[in-house]
Amino acid sequence: MTVTASPDLAGTGPAGSGAARLQLAGTAALTRLGLRRSRIMIVGWIYAVAAFAYVSVVATRRLTPTEASRMPFQVAAATNRVTLALYGPAGDLHTLGGLATWKLNVYGAAAAALMSMFLVIRQTRGDEDAGRLELVEAGAVGRRATLAAGLLTALIANLGLALVAGLALAVSGLPVVPSLAYGLGMAAVGMSFAAITGVAAQLAAGARTAIGLVLSMLGVAFVLRAVGDTATGGWLSRLSWLSPIGWATALRPFGPLNWWVLIIPVLFTIAVSALAFALAGRRDLGTGLLPVRPGPPAASPRLAGPFGLAWRLQRGPLLAWSAAIALYGLILGALANSVGKLVGTSASMREMFVRLGGHSGLVNAFLAAIMAFIAVFASVYAVQAVLRLRTEESGQRAEPVLAGAVGRIQWALSHLAFAIIGPVVLLVIAGLTSGLVYGAAIGDVAGQAGRMLASALVQLPAVWVFAGIAALLFGLVPRFTAAAWGALVLFVGLTELGSFGALSRWLPDISPFTHVPKLPGGTFTATPLVWLVAIAAVLTVAGLTAFRGRDLA
Repeated sequence: MTVTASPDLAGTGPAGSGAARLQLAGTAALTRLGLRRSRIMIVGWIYAVAAFAYVSVVATRRLTPTEASRMPFQVAAATNRVTLALYGPAGDLHTLGGLATWKLNVYGAAAAALMSMFLVIRQTRGDEDAGRLELVEAGAVGRRATLAAGLLTALIANLGLALVAGLALAVSGLPVVPSLAYGLGMAAVGMSFAAITGVAAQLAAGARTAIGLVLSMLGVAFVLRAVGDTATGGWLSRLSWLSPIGWATALRPFGPLNWWVLIIPVLFTIAVSALAFALAGRRDLGTGLLPVRPGPPAASPRLAGPFGLAWRLQRGPLLAWSAAIALYGLILGALANSVGKLVGTSASMREMFVRLGGHSGLVNAFLAAIMAFIAVFASVYAVQAVLRLRTEESGQRAEPVLAGAVGRIQWALSHLAFAIIGPVVLLVIAGLTSGLVYGAAIGDVAGQAGRMLASALVQLPAVWVFAGIAALLFGLVPRFTAAAWGALVLFVGLTELGSFGALSRWLPDISPFTHVPKLPGGTFTATPLVWLVAIAAVLTVAGLTAFRGRDLA
């Protein structure tokens, strides 16, 4: 009996090598296409991380110019479990590079992971769900070429991130080799999650489920790293070695540089990528390996109108953001009571919080600063909610809805409502959680909850402006709706740079965040908030008007 090798399995001989080449046929062309399609996204992510890295070094040098001025902060941070859980080990905070990149060690790595996830999902499950992959693979394209192209696109993007972020740190005055090592650490985390996304794309039956799986793994990685970094010894302290984020912090670019740590994410990426390729040959196009629960035989009455459908589509992100914001508010509320110990006698660190949060006492300045930071998260959600309109339109799911008795404005408003109401929910959660925890620590629960709730709600007009920008782009130039992310990154950068006097005064005034009252403790002025609401309304109405008069994608 003659046995014929399956084309899905690559052997060691010439026949196996030929089968492997057939499986990867068209990878180069698909990689070029992926880079072209995602060039704006890639540049935006790289610009955001590199800009914040540069700004962080410039601000840190101004506030703590000497090692002696940084030592008190290092001593306090090394013994504070909240800061260790949030930002990682504090062993290198006596160095300029260590202190400047401390927060970015965790959140920069998470940014690289998210960038990689979106890139791989877009070229695998995203195109598969939209029906484009079936057309592509009908030609001279191998079964595993799209997965390979997605991973290669992520690899090129992460190498670009490593290079640009490293150069940004070097240009700001840090040593070149540690700066590039820091960039490679972020890229290593990004590629680890690119491989994880490749596996999730084979397991899940759709892009949204795959994204949920990857985000869950990112959360697990954060928790493992946080538990390992806060443990005082024993096996718990080794948990950070199970986390890709923990590998980035263990690299210690500005301490005793541990180059050998990079071997771990490289081997992990290779192994998990191999698993993704193996799984890719075991499923049919348009399906996933995980079982799918069948839906109800009849649709819910709530889906009879556009708002019910919008709630069905938007509820997942809103609930996920709510849970994340609640957790963040609890942590930061607990941290507020110990901010005095963290800062210690360092006048420069006190100046930093005052510049970010206002001249109203150290704790109030810290609380105002973290609420402004949470407002950025709420803005991200608002833009994401508006961009759902573009996703539905480009996926040709808007046409069947609009072909019935639903008008364009009614359909658009059903999603814009979540961009308006959703941030209210998120900021209320942030204000209440942080206020309750901080109030419980100082014995004033009702008073602090009310103050933090007010601090959260004054951020809303600035958040709505970004929803208006996204709505205007969607209605006027739908192909460039994603440019709303660039506007958000630009305005956040202008606000941060303006806080430390690194720009001309008129430049930070362009950002909506600059005009938000610094509460608690600051002076409340309603005039700038009224103007921001008016600007948001004008942008949204202009976007709706433009959408009403243009053709669908």
